[in-house]
Amino acid sequence: MTYISRELERKFLKLNDFFKVILVTGARQVGKTTMLKHLAEDGRTYVTMDNAMVRELAVSDPQLFFQTWKPPILIDEVQKAPELFEQIKIICDENDEKGLIWLTGSQQYEMIKNVRETLAGRIGILELYSLSAREKSGVIFDDDLDFSLTALQTRQRRLPKNDVIQVFQHICEGGMPQVQGIDDELRQEYFNSYIETYLMRDATEAGGITDAVRFRRFLTGCASLVSEQVNYTTLAESADIAPSTAKQWLRVLEGLHIVYLLMPFSNNALKRLSKTPKLYFCDTGLCAYLSMWLTPDTLRNGAASGHFYENYVVMELVKNYAYAKSKVNLTWFRDSNRKEIDVFIEENDVIHPLEIKKSASPDRREIKKYSVIDKASLNRGCGGIICMCEEPIPIDQDNCFIPGNLI
Repeated sequence: MTYISRELERKFLKLNDFFKVILVTGARQVGKTTMLKHLAEDGRTYVTMDNAMVRELAVSDPQLFFQTWKPPILIDEVQKAPELFEQIKIICDENDEKGLIWLTGSQQYEMIKNVRETLAGRIGILELYSLSAREKSGVIFDDDLDFSLTALQTRQRRLPKNDVIQVFQHICEGGMPQVQGIDDELRQEYFNSYIETYLMRDATEAGGITDAVRFRRFLTGCASLVSEQVNYTTLAESADIAPSTAKQWLRVLEGLHIVYLLMPFSNNALKRLSKTPKLYFCDTGLCAYLSMWLTPDTLRNGAASGHFYENYVVMELVKNYAYAKSKVNLTWFRDSNRKEIDVFIEENDVIHPLEIKKSASPDRREIKKYSVIDKASLNRGCGGIICMCEEPIPIDQDNCFIPGNLI
């Protein structure tokens, strides 16, 4: 299989020259190990904690483990042997060399807690998602995303025009490296196997979830709520469990990087109605499989196509900012008059408001809602409506119709 360059490589190599340890987290099968093996220089040892004998040594005798496999080293699925962290700390304190130890891990919460307690100041933590549409098309931009008309037009010159058939092909296929270019039948078998093996096993290990039948129903319930506010009662009913259990199970899925929860905007200046996050799937292909939209055509023409398009755009934004130089805060907004804005991007105290519409010519009046930001005396930057239009078109001096494939 041809290696697909990842946008995270730039940031990883930069952090590698600064920290002694780098941890790359992310869902199973998104390409963490492939990327690190691609970047590894000769002489870097590779070990995986999926190997029971290796894991046993790591757990029982971390010192002997590092005598057997000396740094520089790449340790896969490190969350399975948290006992290594203390020994990694000792190695870091005895050595000034940067980029000594590379780690990957999938089950976030417990691992991150362990890492923060043990390796504070010694470790850089990055997150890798499944392939973005940009990575699949082989176009990686050097500059950060900018919503001004000029910047969008510059991006447009490097990309083909927005194409709804291609977009829904990407949404249905998703970004897991192993499903790229395979047919619908094989993709369905892949996702079925992914749920039965990785997801079920990790859910048991990370969250003590042993009821496979109810957990599968819960996954399907989550897929049916995609791009909507989380409703624990509905999720609980879908799997015949208590709302408190639904809350716990959703937290496990978030920790496994299966779902992404977009938090509501919070600021005293803007009175908001909703305190509930919106639910998205980190990989649209898995969500389409769980929802039984099994081909790009049925998904594109189906009742949920708008929800899936919103999920696609939100996750492209999440991936973009996870790999970018600048840090932003991504939220959504809804006020007491039920005015809803799909995405707020807060960057350097400026809010960029974005609406998401599957249409190629959405109603330009949507941007009138953005005035709530001005009334609250917050700084509003360029924004617009992300949609299926073919090229950036100005709506007014601050907002554009933005082709979804430019994100």
